[in-house]
Amino acid sequence: MNRILLDAKTLKNAMAGQDVVYANLAGDLPRMARTIVAAMQDSGIRRLIFIISMGIYDEVPGQKYRSVLDPYRDSAAVVEASDLEPFRGGVVSRKSVASLIVKLATTAGLEARHSLGVSKREPRNAAANQQEMKTL
Repeated sequence: MNRILLDAKTLKNAMAGQDVVYANLAGDLPRMARTIVAAMQDSGIRRLIFIISMGIYDEVPGQKYRSVLDPYRDSAAVVEASDLEPFRGGVVSRKSVASLIVKLATTAGLEARHSLGVSKREPRNAAANQQEMKTL
């Protein structure tokens, strides 16, 4: 799969006819990000859901992961410098993240050009927790 993500022509062909690109990757992230952004721009695709890692913006209190997260931060910088519509997020259940990703992928303009963080709120009670999950 990494070879495809590093070959702009193959990636552009794979994107033909798509409305949104979802990327949740490992490997040479900055290079993959540059190739994805270029292929999307060449293809006219604007919507990108690019999943990286929490901590790249020092948003985890008391934790400093800078050197370990450099490739993630560098790939995020590539996406953020583009004119694409990225999405950014945090620690929650897979089901909640999947639900949000589907909404972002299927709702034109939803959170366009916004960098989002997804986190779990501490509900006041069990009923509030169930209501919160329904809204995701």
